[in-house]
Amino acid sequence: MSSLAEALTTAASIVARVAAGRSLAAELERYAEEGLEGPRAAVYDLCYGTLRGYGRVQATVRSLSRHAAPDPLVEALLWCTLYALASGRYADYTVVDQAVRACVALKRSGAKGYVNALLRTWLRSGQRLAPRAAADPVVRWQHPAWWIARLREAYPAQWQDILEAGNTHPPLCLRVNARRTSAALYLAQLGALGIGARGLGASAILLDKPMPAVQIPGFSEGLVSLQDAGAQRAAALLDLRRGDRVLDACAAPGGKSAHILESADVSLTALEYDAARAALVERNLRRLALCAEVRVADCCDTERWWDGHPFERILADVPCSASGVVRRHPDIKWLRRAADIVAFAARQVRMLDALWRVLAPGGKLLYVTCSVFPEENAEVLKAFLARVPAARRLALPDGAPAQLLPGPEQDGFFFALIEKPA
Repeated sequence: MSSLAEALTTAASIVARVAAGRSLAAELERYAEEGLEGPRAAVYDLCYGTLRGYGRVQATVRSLSRHAAPDPLVEALLWCTLYALASGRYADYTVVDQAVRACVALKRSGAKGYVNALLRTWLRSGQRLAPRAAADPVVRWQHPAWWIARLREAYPAQWQDILEAGNTHPPLCLRVNARRTSAALYLAQLGALGIGARGLGASAILLDKPMPAVQIPGFSEGLVSLQDAGAQRAAALLDLRRGDRVLDACAAPGGKSAHILESADVSLTALEYDAARAALVERNLRRLALCAEVRVADCCDTERWWDGHPFERILADVPCSASGVVRRHPDIKWLRRAADIVAFAARQVRMLDALWRVLAPGGKLLYVTCSVFPEENAEVLKAFLARVPAARRLALPDGAPAQLLPGPEQDGFFFALIEKPA
């Protein structure tokens, strides 16, 4: 079986499980660990590309299929194959042939005729059907209808730009380890190697073209880390001082914890509810030769982990819908439900209340989400400030808006800085 057939076979299996509710990140991790068939780059491209255009490929199969309910695995194969055809990376006849071969590998030999016929119909008439499909907002914007409606209401002038950004390839941004080098020196190093890049601030460097982390100069040695430029805003907004006792309440995968330790000589406690993700924090800190107390704990359960000594600074990078980073995780927008936003907001409220108790008088808490939904951002802060009149929301030191929207240089984030009276 050729490499494309192998890639389609593996990608279809992964996408079918994602469609059934599994996380794309978890499935790709399993793929990497188990050494499943298919060239890695092609499998990743097929999975991400298919899920970015999920609404379109779904609608196409529905419109062309004579089967009332196609086999889920065959349907996922068709989705991946339609993306492969649209990508222009392969000759049309090659894609169709390899999809038919993939039916055998997927133990769906009986579907070969159906797959062949549907794909050839698409090649003959797809361009004629495309305008009709694009009339559906879900197909046009590649997001669920409820998601589109919420963004239209919250951002009347920007909702289209936000949706378009969610369908693009994300920028690859690096964070320079200030304890080891500087942005200027590292940019010069990249330039000498012929790698195009530009600085976005004190520590952020945007690469012109993405590349695997292991190929990035100095990555293995801890000179740089992968971190979105928007996410890098957090450490600076905390207004860190030498000797501060700092809590990163939801630390995985450890990027913001590391940035805090690179930025100031502080004592950091990093909490993470999931043991496997806490181990990831520890690995990232070891690569950068940084030290913190990493604990497996739920930040809301203060009786189990807090020693009674308050923190001068708290980073509350709370779990959320991840609506500001969907281009990095295209499965999220299809797996989320409108009710999830309410559930996330309720959890965020509980976390803020718990963390406020462990914040020192005169201390500052930075509330962060990677969401663009106001229900998880401004509305959570408004409710908290109404419940805790003593809390004071501060202007952000960098003068930028609290809500960053996804764009060419950064993902979408929300930041709010709250001070506890002394």
